[in-house]
Amino acid sequence: MEPEEALALLRRGTAEIITEADLKQKLASGRPLRIKLGVDPTRPDLHLGHAVVLRKMRQFQELGHKVILLIGDFTGMIGDPSGRSKTRPPLTLEETRENARSYVEQARKILRQEPEVFELRYNSEWLAKLTFEEVIRIAAQMTVAQMLEREDFKKRYTEGVPIGIHEFLYPLAQGYDSVALEADVEMGGTDQKFNLLVGRDLQKFYGQEPQVLVIMPLLVGLDGVEKMSKSLDNYVGVSEEPAVMFKKLMRVPDAVLADYFRLLTDLEPEEVEAVIEKGGMVGAHRVLARLLTAAYAQDVIPAWLDRAFYERLGYRFDEAGRDEAPRDPQEAELARTVAQAEARYDEVAKGGVPDDIPTVAIDPSELKDGAIWVARLFTLAGLTQSNGEARRLIQNRGLRLDGEVITDPQLQVTLDRPRILRRGKDKFVRVVLEP
Repeated sequence: MEPEEALALLRRGTAEIITEADLKQKLASGRPLRIKLGVDPTRPDLHLGHAVVLRKMRQFQELGHKVILLIGDFTGMIGDPSGRSKTRPPLTLEETRENARSYVEQARKILRQEPEVFELRYNSEWLAKLTFEEVIRIAAQMTVAQMLEREDFKKRYTEGVPIGIHEFLYPLAQGYDSVALEADVEMGGTDQKFNLLVGRDLQKFYGQEPQVLVIMPLLVGLDGVEKMSKSLDNYVGVSEEPAVMFKKLMRVPDAVLADYFRLLTDLEPEEVEAVIEKGGMVGAHRVLARLLTAAYAQDVIPAWLDRAFYERLGYRFDEAGRDEAPRDPQEAELARTVAQAEARYDEVAKGGVPDDIPTVAIDPSELKDGAIWVARLFTLAGLTQSNGEARRLIQNRGLRLDGEVITDPQLQVTLDRPRILRRGKDKFVRVVLEP
């Protein structure tokens, strides 16, 4: 692929490239570039917000470049202050490495693993070996005034919120990672821009050609307000069950649906517009849910989540219906998986009960006079963590028994037949009495 074409592909969906001219020059060199992404695995699970950056790295791989997934096991002990209103609790080296195992395993759903296009590194390899003299030399490249230009530091300083000296070391450590790896390109979200720029400065100090920064937007979560985060429960996990992923993607707020298409698929803007015009927002949600559910149901997602992939599943891109089933056995099986997830969503949306819900057997000793207190029943079924939580949900009309909203928190339930418990829109359990 010519440098101009490659640049156009890589530019798509980015928030900023610093600088495009530098990236074009590096692409024109003809040598495989070293693409760095540093991650501090503070949590073990990946969601589609992480996939935005990982998919862009996958594009670099498809162009023949090597991506370096850098696990910040050492910097995780500092705690990344980016976007934080207070000091982040540091992790132990053991905690970062435990989280990293799950992180890397899930990243394999997106990144190719061939040695020529993938490298896994840990920054403890070099940061743990730095002498105090070397740390002083690195720290001398930045001033306190420069550090306070960071929005989060500036806000905390203005509001009198403590900033630990060790937090100033974080961007320096991340920048030194680029020196150690001799990175040509560093990836990151918009909240990482300051740290990425430090890497360019330190590379210049050490006599290296400064890295190009490819900065990606932050994906807004299912609440339509905050960035996607597991702690905010507004996320779609990359390893979710197909039915769960489909359901969540159907909940993407209309206002950010175009961003999901732009950042998570390879559909052209005019194709997305045509989908919305033909099927409305509901139809567009279904296209997104089918496309991403099919992609992430596989061990490794396809290189391109485009119209061709969608149509290989047997869907007609410009209509709501389907063609005949795919002839390829793997794609046919994938299409069945998506169809089952969609059917489950539709069944629940119409008030039905899915066939594949779990069954919980209740010990007869829990019954008194042949019945059990409804709050206790939901807790034993695993739908609530405590009887108190069950009572609160009943008061908020959030629990159902056999399809009916429960209004009496003192209700006694008989188990002379299987009963269907439901929490919210899509959490079901069938309860039976142990024989």
